[in-house]
Amino acid sequence: MLNRRYLRIKTMQTLYSYFQQDKPDIVTYEKELFKSLDKIYDLYVYVLVLITDIHHTALLVTEENKNKRLPSKEDLEPNLRFIENILLVSLSESSELKKEVANRKISWQNDFDLVRKLYAELRTTDFYKEYMSSSSSSAKEDKQFLMTLTTEFLYNHELLNHIFEEKNIHWADDTFGAFTMVARTLENFTGKLNLVPLYKDAEDDKQFISTLFRKTIAGDKEFEKLIEEKTKNWELERIASMDILLMKMALAEFLYVSNVPVKVSLNEYIDISKEYSTPNSKVFINGVLDKIIADLKHDNKIQKTGRGLMEG
Repeated sequence: MLNRRYLRIKTMQTLYSYFQQDKPDIVTYEKELFKSLDKIYDLYVYVLVLITDIHHTALLVTEENKNKRLPSKEDLEPNLRFIENILLVSLSESSELKKEVANRKISWQNDFDLVRKLYAELRTTDFYKEYMSSSSSSAKEDKQFLMTLTTEFLYNHELLNHIFEEKNIHWADDTFGAFTMVARTLENFTGKLNLVPLYKDAEDDKQFISTLFRKTIAGDKEFEKLIEEKTKNWELERIASMDILLMKMALAEFLYVSNVPVKVSLNEYIDISKEYSTPNSKVFINGVLDKIIADLKHDNKIQKTGRGLMEG
């Protein structure tokens, strides 16, 4: 499932595109925002299906080797540890995954050469050889192996990431979120693999996204004025546009998202600026927002609800 930081980042990207247009339609952009989030679930399912297809490839290769004209002893008595990996078997048999595959029309059939290539490369890795040669066998070891396969081998595979980007241009930024969901799926294994949902709380998270998106747009001029008042020694045009957007989003969250503490929101936007803006942005954003927060609290404009939130 996607955490709130990821939801903020996807909202930020959509807002950035929205504000670049002369006469954007808020409804259209909001729909695109939710569509882009749902596409991350497509990517999550794509990765799970890729893992099952690598597993299926291992089965095919094992049968092919047995049917060689002159099979070796290893061909006739193969090491089945990978094929019998309890998580792989559970994932391959998952009716829940098969349902999502059918609904989302996901398949690696047109890229099956890549699947075979990945399996061949996997067999040359040290962690695969170590796993296959281990004298002990347990669900814990099966899980650890599959975690390594996913979070290191597949996640860092250059060709695979290129294929993902070809399927959806936005997936270059979404692989971390999707692979995090895959890792969580594996971590949660207790005898059966269950898919994780896209949202922790669908209703609450969707409301958070919609409020953040719409209130940032609605308060654009008001927030710009608040920022200008605290940056009088700066020309607004000289401030990084991403810094301004992040501060506007933060202000929308302070004022209109009642169940998130001000300090949490502030820290989140400072952290996001480290990745998406300039090296000095974190200090600048923190300084400006601290001053605005003081004024808003003084005027009693920040209203937080829920246990532990009353002081913001």
